[in-house]
Amino acid sequence: MTHVLQNVVFPLERDPDLLPLYVDPETWSVIDEEPVRVSSRAQLGNILDRRRARIVAGRRVSFGTYFNAFPASYWQHWTPVRDVTLTVRTTGVATILVYRSTASGIKQRLETREVEGDSTAHFALRLDQYSDGGWIWFDIAADENSAVFEGAEWTTEQEPTRTGKASIGITTFNKPDYCVETLRNLADAPDVLDLIDRVFVVDQGTQRVDAEPGYTKVASALGDTLEILTQPNLGGSGGFARAMSETLQRPESDFVQLLDDDVRIEPESVRRSVVFGRYSSVPTIVGAHMFDLLDRPKLHAWAEVVDDAPFMWRALYQEKLPHDFSVANLRQSPMLHMRLDADYNGWWMCLIPLEIIREIGLPLPAFIKWDDAEFCLRARDAGYPTVSVPGVALWHVSWVGKDDSIDWQAYFHVRNRIVAGLLHSGAPEGGTLLRHSRRVDLKHLMMMQYYPVALRHRAIRDILSGPEHMWRNLATAMPDARTLAKDYPETIVHKDTGVPLRSRRGMQVFKRLRNHEFDSPAGWRLRWFTASALIAHWLHEPKPENVAQPEVEFGKENAHWWRVPLFDSALVSAANGSGKNIYTRDRATFRRMLIDSVRLHRQLRKQWASLARRYRSAAPELTSAQKWADTFEGRR
Repeated sequence: MTHVLQNVVFPLERDPDLLPLYVDPETWSVIDEEPVRVSSRAQLGNILDRRRARIVAGRRVSFGTYFNAFPASYWQHWTPVRDVTLTVRTTGVATILVYRSTASGIKQRLETREVEGDSTAHFALRLDQYSDGGWIWFDIAADENSAVFEGAEWTTEQEPTRTGKASIGITTFNKPDYCVETLRNLADAPDVLDLIDRVFVVDQGTQRVDAEPGYTKVASALGDTLEILTQPNLGGSGGFARAMSETLQRPESDFVQLLDDDVRIEPESVRRSVVFGRYSSVPTIVGAHMFDLLDRPKLHAWAEVVDDAPFMWRALYQEKLPHDFSVANLRQSPMLHMRLDADYNGWWMCLIPLEIIREIGLPLPAFIKWDDAEFCLRARDAGYPTVSVPGVALWHVSWVGKDDSIDWQAYFHVRNRIVAGLLHSGAPEGGTLLRHSRRVDLKHLMMMQYYPVALRHRAIRDILSGPEHMWRNLATAMPDARTLAKDYPETIVHKDTGVPLRSRRGMQVFKRLRNHEFDSPAGWRLRWFTASALIAHWLHEPKPENVAQPEVEFGKENAHWWRVPLFDSALVSAANGSGKNIYTRDRATFRRMLIDSVRLHRQLRKQWASLARRYRSAAPELTSAQKWADTFEGRR
């Protein structure tokens, strides 16, 4: 039996920004070792439908692109599949050229074939030279007359290891328009629905998905496949845990596919993730990459890892992100040809086999932040890998224009990171995690950002109280954190209401510093600056005129921790550009919080070993399917 591993597809939308991700009908050159587009020939009019395209006479089109090249190294490394067939259908006279790449991005031609008329060309490919990296793709060149590309698939005759379907779990909080669009795209993809058992929409908001215009029509199209589940807001962890819990009751489901709400999906990616999960040699968490929904060609997240010493997440080669495919396509990006091995994948889109959930449990009752990373680390420790597969991706609202380290989410950033460290870090006393946490406190205090420090200290106190607090405050930690904001005037975003808010010294300092992007202190200058700033904030009250009106103004990108502390007060643009925040020095608050920071981190370090034992002992209950089920039952 022939099994389709990957279809060649074109964008769902007539959006020229999307074309570089699917097809590359452009001429490229290399200038100063950088790829440069020298002749643009991308035309939406040549895309005939989801599977077909016109190849203009005398032109050459490459399918060596993010969504249409075949990630051979991932299939060779993580599955037993070794024989793959590429089938290309065309009409007219054309030349099909098949290429592969090495892990360093070197292109090598595998085969060339001339075709004419209504043609179906088959290329037998062997996956035995891609252990460290490499893709396979094809180009089509038309002769003196235009040809038509009629479709292509990558297939195998090998039977999958697993054959069950997947249930999709979408967790949402007041994003009904996004959810309806996702449901519509699924309803319009029958080859995807063939692999789907149920679509669970876990609605935790007040703006209900089933009340959104267009819902009735898409619900009718999906029929019994769709199920709306309502519950109070238990965060991403509570919503995804509900989807997992419901999927565990589905005998036809072998997987749960988690999807965030504020996304646009590529349905073929959903299908590919399930197929990859079916073929994986061992039960494998199949993750997706993330593109920026507001800047569609930019890839913001690929394989992500957790560094053990600081116990902090990051992407591999993070300095290369975001990658803009409108500037450098797959063939012009050697690094993208490496096989990148992940520790975890964000739950914007992530396929999890149910057998892993049955063995290791559900997410921590973390509300948000680190629930995905901790779950994948737990799976890794049990012998189950996470693979972020290229060509499996969606578009998500990126973090550009956000700064959740200084809003109510600061509580969850520190609480869940430290809890995950207690559960999984092998470094004595958490390695450098606590030192880094203290430094974050100092930066916020010097920046006159007292609200996030208050939340961070609340989180540490909760951690010290023991693991039981995570169930106790699952539904209350977020509203409590937001309520605390009213005690800190810096959290108010001041909007322009006729008379713009100004600082006493205008934009003078901002203008003087904005060209000095690398003026941050290092070495002895860093130690001197930190000591001086801490002493100044400890000893000096702000001048009355600087309290009455902000002393200086900074743009968000220039409001660094080594600049703002030099002033009594500062007017700083909000991350999303909606207004301005006023940061004002408060000596009493600074003193109290600095002492608390030293005391709490010292206490946490002293108790690290005993706390680690307590949290690890409590882990089965913290991640218990029955405990989550009881929680859902009690909160309906």
